[in-house]
Formats: sequence, C-alpha cells, structure tokens
Amino acid sequence: MPSFKIDGQDVPFEPGDTIIRAAWRQGLEIPHYCWHPGLSVAANCRMCLVEVASARPMMMPILKWDAAKNDYVAATKVKLQPACQTAAADGLEVATKSDEVKKAQSSVQELLLLNHPVDCPICDQAGECKLQDYWAEHQSELKRKRTEPVHKPKGVRFGPTIVYDAERCIMCTRCIRVCDEIANDHVLDMRERGNKNEIVLAPGRQLDHAYSLMTEHVCPVGALTSRDFRFKARVWFLKTQPSVCTGCATGCSTHADYDPRNQTVYRLRPRDNAAVNQYWMCDDGMMSYKQQDEGRVQTARVGRGSDASMALVESALDRAAESLARVSRGQLAVVLSAQHASEDNHALARLGRTLGAKLYLAAKADWTGDAILRNVDANPNRAGATLAAGVALGTTADLVADVASGAVKGVIALGAHSLQDAAGLAKLAELDAVVSLTSHVGAFVDVASHVLPVASHLEMAGTFVNAKGLAQTFKRVVAPAPGVETAWRTIVELASRLGVSMEWAGLKEIRAELGAASPTYASITEARA
Repeated sequence: MPSFKIDGQDVPFEPGDTIIRAAWRQGLEIPHYCWHPGLSVAANCRMCLVEVASARPMMMPILKWDAAKNDYVAATKVKLQPACQTAAADGLEVATKSDEVKKAQSSVQELLLLNHPVDCPICDQAGECKLQDYWAEHQSELKRKRTEPVHKPKGVRFGPTIVYDAERCIMCTRCIRVCDEIANDHVLDMRERGNKNEIVLAPGRQLDHAYSLMTEHVCPVGALTSRDFRFKARVWFLKTQPSVCTGCATGCSTHADYDPRNQTVYRLRPRDNAAVNQYWMCDDGMMSYKQQDEGRVQTARVGRGSDASMALVESALDRAAESLARVSRGQLAVVLSAQHASEDNHALARLGRTLGAKLYLAAKADWTGDAILRNVDANPNRAGATLAAGVALGTTADLVADVASGAVKGVIALGAHSLQDAAGLAKLAELDAVVSLTSHVGAFVDVASHVLPVASHLEMAGTFVNAKGLAQTFKRVVAPAPGVETAWRTIVELASRLGVSMEWAGLKEIRAELGAASPTYASITEARA
C-alpha cells in the first residue's frame, strides 16, 4: 500500500484519500472543525493547515521585517495547505507541528474566538468542545480584542429538537451538509459574510426532518444544542458504554451515555460502524433511550385482576412453574420476542423445544422506513429470534387461533410486545397458565397469570442480529432493579423448576452455543467503547 510521512511517521493511504482522512484512519488527529469523515469537504475553517514538502513547493509573497534596513521587505514563504482538501500522494512529507503550522493554527483559533462568547460554564458543549481543546493545545493566550464583540441571535428554535446560538457558531457548515447530504433536505443555509455570518432556516420551514439531531451531533462548538439534552447533565459526569439502537432492524451502533451516580441514561449517540450506520442515527433512534424508564415492570406479580398480588421473584417462579407443570406436553406455547436479545430468545426457544412447545414470534408493527437508515421493520432482533428458534415461527395471530381451538393451554411469552389484539387477549385471559417475562408494561401483561420482571437491553449484555444478518453485541449500561435478572437467567431458573437443565455459567457459554447453532454468531466479538 502506498504511504506518505506525517511528522516523520509512515501513514498508508487508499486511492482518493486526503491527508487528513489517511491520518484519521491511523488515529492521528490533525486539528480541524469543518471536516467530517462522512461529509463532503468544505475546507473553510482552515484549522487543518499543514506544510507539505515537495520539489516545487507552493510559495506565497509576504512582507518580512529586515532589522538591518529597519523596514519590511518583500519575501516568500511556503504556502500552507488544508489537509482536508489536499490529496495524499506516495512519498509526500507533511509537517503538522512546524513553527509555521503552529503559528497558523494559533491565528485561526484566535480569529474563531474573536467574537465568541465566553459562556463555557453554561454551554452544553463544555467538556467536549473543540474550541476548548484547541485553545489549550494551539493558542493558550488571552483574547487581545478590547472592543465590543459582534452580537447575533441567541436561543433560536430551529424546530422541535434543535436550538441555535449564532454567537457560538464558527460557520463550519457541517449542519448544512448533514441536511443536504444525509437527510436530502436543504432546510439550512448560511447568510451574510465575515463576522455577520449566521445559519438560517429556509423560508417557511423548520428543522424537522428525521435526522435533525445529527445537525447537533456534528456541531463541534455548541452552536446547535438538543432541546432534549439541553441543561440536563455535564458530560464529565457521564460514562459511556457501546450499545445498539432498538428502534428498527437496522440496528445502529450507539454510544449510551449515562451517569453512574444515579444509574440514569441521558442520551444515545451514533457509534462509527461502516457496515451498519456509518456515522449517523435517526431522531427516533437517538430518543429511544427514554423507553428505558417508561412503563417499567420491576416487581413480580401472581394472579390476575382483584386476585393479583405482588410477590418475590423466587416465589413467582415457583408458582409459575407449578402452573406450567399442569399443562399437557404439546399444549404449551412459547412466544419469542423480536425486541429481546438473541441470548434471551435462545434460552426460551431451547426450553420450549425441550417441553415440546409450539414456537411463535411477537414483534412490533412496521413503521415508516426510508432509504437512509430507517428500516421498515421496527424490531432490532427479528432475525436473531428466528435463528434462535431454528424452526418456522408462528405469528401472534396463529397463537390466538390455537388458543381458541384449544390446541394451546399454556403460554410463556417474552417481551412487552407479545400480543396487542384485544380479542386474542381476552382468549388468553381464560388460560390458567400464562407467564410473561417482560421489562416493560404491555397489553399482554394485564392478562398474564404470572409476571416475571426481566432486565431491559440497557441493563444487560447481549446480541442483536440486524436486517442484513450482522450480529452485534452490546454491553450493560446501567444496573437493573434489585432482584431483577436478565431474561435468559430467569428462564434458566424457570427451567430448573420444570426439571429442565440449562446450566450456563455466563455469556461465554451461551454465545458458544449460539455460534455452534448458526454461522451468524460464529464470528461475533465483544463491542468496545
């Protein structure tokens, strides 16, 4: 592979690479604001200027002070070039830390901060702001300007999700390019020139497309802020774990940011994954973290209606097993979930096969997809649940028909989206043994004879298989409520009470079994932050 040198270090590159992209692939950061690996090149911030040595270097005229003449004289110096726009070439020698480059970086940084408000204490970008980082690294000098800065609009609502502060904006145009190139909606543009520049909405429009939160995500300086995250948390208090979005079958790779002090998830961000979502997520996916705390089931329940009572999980497991034991072999239904991890589905499917049960699949209804990221299937693990079953799965409509015909006398169902049909729910309410393993409330929970709380996907480590057949692991982000375990561990406990042995010491063993059952799981590796 051809290569060039950056500060004496060999850097390989691919055809079409620019200097900054090749360096970025190797983990070398050249300071930049406007460049983004998923967007077109703008080359307007000039922070990535570098010195490129060649046989015929580009020169520029300057005035240089001559102490002997006590005057400025005409001279030349090497013209610096933007690394984001300059093509990589074999044998090229690039300097990113020479005196000229450092002087240019300091000057650019000072220009960008000329009219910038010093409101870091109240800015949501504080702690992850490139202006802060680069000031410390490339300038570290007090502002020399003594006149009143240029004032611009503040707190402008661009739409239902985004607030804009024009005084913080450095006109990198990333947000404009996200709308144009990712969302295919030219709703943002730039007006005026020089220090009068600001980002504006198209006449009669608001920023309301399905990828509006990506405009905030790519903003390097806090000019765009999310109305959801605004003033809610400081990033230096947050920890991050790699996760997977549950919004649809695309299965976007995410960073889940949470506060370990109160075990609260505050936001999801896209995690770079060229095979799945590149660098992006849709708004619904980024907001899906809110489901973590909405409608949770955290206590076991035995009985229905006025006879229902809260119970310890161990006691509820005993009662559920006693009820299921009275169901004749061949008359038990096991309902897998397209919303739950493959490990959960594998455990339940194995229990069902051992007990001679019929297998069904419950899933959320389709939603509005698009040609960008949103898959029409609103379930993150339909493919994983199907693989776990190893056989053709019936639908919830099939389950209702089998209950009505008397073919099914007992049910073990996984997930909150087990059944939503009112008539079918009424039929299920007539059965003596209906066990629901769920993390969230749902219509099915109301008719279950036994409810067993289980961990949500943010409270466990697991695996999803997306619509492309790619298996992705995710890590536990926050801890479940006391006494609540993952669904697969709860199923193991239930199985032992039914005389079925499924002794897995941990994820390693169950994933090994998944890998033996399907090549899809054979090469999965742990997700890393």
